[in-house]
Amino acid sequence: MLLAAREATGARHGDRCNGPFPGQARFSLSVAAPRTPAPPGALGANWEDTMHSDDTPGAGHGRLLATLERLLTIQALEVKGALDEASTLVAEAMGADKVDAFLHDPSTETLVSVGTSDTPLGHKERRLGLDRLPLANGGRVVAVFHSGASFQTGHTEDDPEDIIGIKRGLGVRSTLAAAIEIAGERRGVLAITSTQPERFSFEDLRFTEAVARWMGLIAHRAALVEQVTQEASEQARRVAADELIAVLAHDLRTPLTPARGYLTLLRRDAQQAGRAQAVRYAEQVGVALDRVQRMIGALLDASRLEQGLFALALQPVDLVALVHEIADTLRTPARPLCVQAPDVLIVEQADPERLRQALENLVGNALGHTPEGVAVVVAVDQETREDRAWAVLRVRDAGPGIAPTLLPTLFERFARGSASTGLGLGLYLARGIAEAHGGTLTVESTVGTGTTFCLSLPPS
Repeated sequence: MLLAAREATGARHGDRCNGPFPGQARFSLSVAAPRTPAPPGALGANWEDTMHSDDTPGAGHGRLLATLERLLTIQALEVKGALDEASTLVAEAMGADKVDAFLHDPSTETLVSVGTSDTPLGHKERRLGLDRLPLANGGRVVAVFHSGASFQTGHTEDDPEDIIGIKRGLGVRSTLAAAIEIAGERRGVLAITSTQPERFSFEDLRFTEAVARWMGLIAHRAALVEQVTQEASEQARRVAADELIAVLAHDLRTPLTPARGYLTLLRRDAQQAGRAQAVRYAEQVGVALDRVQRMIGALLDASRLEQGLFALALQPVDLVALVHEIADTLRTPARPLCVQAPDVLIVEQADPERLRQALENLVGNALGHTPEGVAVVVAVDQETREDRAWAVLRVRDAGPGIAPTLLPTLFERFARGSASTGLGLGLYLARGIAEAHGGTLTVESTVGTGTTFCLSLPPS
């Protein structure tokens, strides 16, 4: 049944005369296909004079089906391994000295031999560094990638367009090349080479084109498997990390209560004894314990957010009053804070403590990144969006701004800039709190000018 299906597929391809790219001929795979003169541009002699003894049309068709069957058995767990195996398989089927599955790397504008046959010439290619072909250097493989038109020659040594390293370093004499498509997009080239002149026939070129299509399918399948595997691994890592963080946070919080009790006793004894310096030390330890407590709380909140266990205690909240409370707590003479707000702005359904947590993170970040003496502005307003009145809070600073490369991951867990001193959870929690209220938290930043965070809350 499988063989019959593939033969039917081959027949359908045979009905197509024009390839998907300009100038590329798509030849019949039918066993009754007539022999055709060598195409223009091929540098070899008449292909009929050099056709292998087993390259009758029927033998070629059988070889194609046998090769495709073996390609189907490849375990496509990752792209390189799959293409290496496929290249070696094709080298055996063709009697070639080397087979490469080149894929385009757009970051370097280079064709990289992701899959190379396990043959002596394949090993030599890697040693000479010829497994990477910069597009700017040209050559026949690059030309096939650019045009999509297949190529065949039996005298590479006489081809002025090909790369000297391939002709002299590898001693290549015969070349077949066909474009590789992945998900409908030209992504590389299948190149089959031999050190013997006139090694390949025109039937071999047709075979190469068919195999190139299958190589594209293998690469696409392997890439999908790779992606799914990586995503599953990342998800498992995140689950394990969440569990570890939650356990550690709970365990770390346990000794804090007795530590605070002992600290209170030490501070009281120091005050009674009139030891002012000891009192200051105790107060500094208290500040450090408060910071540890906040960090543990942030870790637990992050774990709850990730697991969907983040709960809100909803009630009416006056945002203006809340902002003024936060401003009075955080502003200092060296770090001024300006509030621009109406007299009252009530949100009917909100958690005041969670909003306080989010705003303290935003305002604290802004104060930490603004030069001394320059005010951070917190603006509270009401805006109409889709015929609904939203409460909007903006926190603007005049700091150095955020690099564009950091913006896409700014709200992720443990995302930290070069000047960050915390765990990198503040903005993650602030956005989580906004979204738990049905709102949003966005950022606009210009390097050298400053940053504005916008927290928007919907009406009830």
